[in-house]
Amino acid sequence: MAKALDGIRVIDLTVWFQGPVAGQHLADFGAEVIHVERPHGGDFGRGVRTIKALPVGDWNQYFLVINRNKKSMAINLKQPSGQEILHKLVAESDVFLSNLSADNLASWHLTYDELKVINPGLVYAMSTGYGPHGTIDKPSFDMTVQALTGLMSRIGEPGQPPIYLGMGSGDAIGGLMAAYGILLALHNRRRTGKGQYIDASLYGAQLFLAAPTLSGYLAGEERFARQQSRKSPDNPLSNVYETSDGWIFLCMPNDDASWRTLCGSFDDEDIAADARFDTAGKRGENVEALVEALDGIIEQRTTDEWMERWRPLGIVASPINNLRDLEGDPQAWENEYLVETYCEEVQRNVNVRGLPVTLSKTPGVVETLGPELGQHTEQILVDTLGYTWEQVGELKEEGAIL
Repeated sequence: MAKALDGIRVIDLTVWFQGPVAGQHLADFGAEVIHVERPHGGDFGRGVRTIKALPVGDWNQYFLVINRNKKSMAINLKQPSGQEILHKLVAESDVFLSNLSADNLASWHLTYDELKVINPGLVYAMSTGYGPHGTIDKPSFDMTVQALTGLMSRIGEPGQPPIYLGMGSGDAIGGLMAAYGILLALHNRRRTGKGQYIDASLYGAQLFLAAPTLSGYLAGEERFARQQSRKSPDNPLSNVYETSDGWIFLCMPNDDASWRTLCGSFDDEDIAADARFDTAGKRGENVEALVEALDGIIEQRTTDEWMERWRPLGIVASPINNLRDLEGDPQAWENEYLVETYCEEVQRNVNVRGLPVTLSKTPGVVETLGPELGQHTEQILVDTLGYTWEQVGELKEEGAIL
């Protein structure tokens, strides 16, 4: 079946997470993504087998998942012959994607100004830490940029340390933004024939991640910049409550109709008759007492019992699941948000995250996990760039390729 990005060739000179995941989104939908790596060691992600010094499974899920559906080419870019190979590949490609430092790219003659001469239609995409302008010049990590942008100070209970959202969320959104920018630039090239430089930064991605609360703060609501206690929320009917066997998120507007419906689901009639809570204004004024009262009621039943009771009443709520619950959720599998695929490293099928977007005519697919280092070097040199096997041997002897 045809894929949406068939015929697009991407040079993916990236490392770690933010850059590679941008290329992964394009590869999932059919682009030929060539992951260019160092001959010795390759992408640093190949060495990530632990998180916080704790082993993660028996296969390298970090590298193999974000580099799935890609080809690997091992080139020594410190050598002129290695740089020549990449320049020839640029002439035959649509996109150059990197999250390496500007100094490294300049030393290898891979700046935008140099590559656009070789290929005026090239989309040159950078995944940076802080954007193309400004004065910040330091390494960027998901957690440090999350701290810098104010996201971390919004999470957690007042008076307690700020909480890192975790999960590499900023890197993941940053990679998605880079893929989005690349597609916009490719669409523009169809009209104009010209490529362009794009930047998708971790800083910008974190701000987008905070969009609803950031917008509220910029509109003048100071409270959106602060941590908020579960015991005194702005809306006590949109809050986290503990059940007898877990946690549940109740998500209702604080209006009288919702309040009556919620009270009707309780066996305790006293709370409905409590004058402190009989209007939205009073519920706001007495929010701590109301949360305490709701805590006492909701903790008496299991999460499933509340969900069964609330669903027919139209009360919006959700269990607060963990990743074990997610893996067993049919919804994730039926939509292929989770998929099973073969892993050569352990020679068995493994579960991985699938694609977040569904296309009915040209769907994406997880065909292969990440390639071996330099797996496709010779194939690309011969079939795409027209090198002879004798030339390939010479490049190997001089250390330009693996």
